[in-house]
Parts: sequence; structure tokens; C-alpha cells
Amino acid sequence: PRLLSQFFFADERVTRVVAEINGLDAELDPQQYLVLLNQLHVSQAHLLAVLERIMEECIPTQRHSRDYLVKFPEELLVDNLGNHMLFAAECLLAGTFLEMEESDGAQLRPQARNLLCSLELVRTVLREQSLSQPSSYPEPVRAVLIQFDRLFAEFELSYVSSLVAVKSPDEIYRQQEIIVLFCETVERALHLGYLTQEMIDGYEPLLMFTIPRLAIISGLLIYPEGPLSLERSPEEMSRVFSPFYNLLRKIRDLLWVLSAEELCLLERSLCTAE
Repeated sequence: PRLLSQFFFADERVTRVVAEINGLDAELDPQQYLVLLNQLHVSQAHLLAVLERIMEECIPTQRHSRDYLVKFPEELLVDNLGNHMLFAAECLLAGTFLEMEESDGAQLRPQARNLLCSLELVRTVLREQSLSQPSSYPEPVRAVLIQFDRLFAEFELSYVSSLVAVKSPDEIYRQQEIIVLFCETVERALHLGYLTQEMIDGYEPLLMFTIPRLAIISGLLIYPEGPLSLERSPEEMSRVFSPFYNLLRKIRDLLWVLSAEELCLLERSLCTAE
């Protein structure tokens, strides 16, 4: 059950697969080469997962900030992102510039080299520690873990930033405004009896349609200075709503002529209509 013992065996698997790949002629047996590459991918992912748990146990208050992850597109935030970063670093060091311009790859190579060297140092230190005192993390072990964690985070941010347009602070703020709008919409709907707590606790599928509909009305009428403010230009709105700027103006103009009773009837109908 000790993490250092788990790391030792995970590291052994990676070492064994790498040795098999190095001893294989890929041209003579391409099928086996692909099998071994997949095994390497799986074993490296397991190694990184154990290493992540070790860092959480050993240096929980000294981890490098990962706040930058909120800038990444949602489709990149997957469980195997760390393993992809490791593979990218290996490719860059080998001179293979996947998905990016050669000039960008050349700039990232020093970071990739530092990261992989740090990982090798971590593997060596943790293997030695697992064989001597698998229940403790002395200061030299903590130091190499802190360095690796920092280098990994710095490379991850640099690599992703070179591939995609990360969100700006303004975009992140606008996204947070939408979250607040949806929360206030749900609170108001519960107060008015449009929704019940049981529906929310039970993940009622209808809520996927109901809450955004009610949020549009709330954003246009109840919280007009929020993320749906039409006093802003389309460029200043969230990209979720900016394509519908003219439509939102028409909806707001129609809502303005409704009485309180008519607005209540409309909102109740939006909670049931498909």
C-alpha cells in the first residue's frame, strides 16, 4: 500500500517496456512495435498517476500553482493531459515538432530537456528511497519533487499556449459572470417555485433546457448589468452569447411589454416546454 513501493513497480514496468522497444527492429515487426508503444503509453500514465499521489502526500502545500488551467479550452482538460505533455516533451527533444511550427518547437526544446532530466532525477531518487526507507520523504526527495512539479507546470503552460489561443483574463471573467448568472437564476427559480430542490438533487434532464431559458430572461430583465447586458458591444460579451446579440435585443424588446403576470406565465411555460 505504500506509494513509494507502488512507484518502484510502476517504474520497473516503464523501464522494461523501454528496453523491449530499444531491442526491437520496428521495420521487421511493426505490429509488435505498435503494441509496445501502447504499453509504454499505459505504463507511463500509471507512473505519472503514482507520482502525482506522491507529490500530494509529500509536498501538498508546495505544489506549483495550476490556476492557468482555467485558460485552457475545455476539450484539453482530460485525464491523460499529463501523459500527453510527457510525450510532447520527448518528441521535442528528439527533434519532432508535432502540431506546431518548427520555430516554436525549437524554443520549447530547452524546457522539454529540463523537464525530462528532472523526471529522470525523480525516478532515480524515488527508486533509491523506495529501497531504503519507503515510508519517509527526506528533504532531498522533497526538493527534486518540488523542482519537477514546477518544471512540469511551466512546460505544460508554454506548450499548450503555443498550440491554441488560451483564454484571456477578460474571457475568464466573462465566463465566471455566466456561472454567477446561472446560480442566481436557479436561486430565483427555486424561490418562485419554478423548480424544486428534488429536481436539482435528482439531476432532472429537463433542467438542461429550463435553466438556460430562465437565465436568458434573468440576464435581460432581472440582472441587466450582467453578462447579457446589451449596453455592451457584441465583442465585449461572452462568446457564448455574442453570436446572438441581435436576437437577444429582439427578445428583450418583447419581454419589456409583458406584464408581471404574463412574465410569470412565460417562465412557467419555459419550465415545461420541450
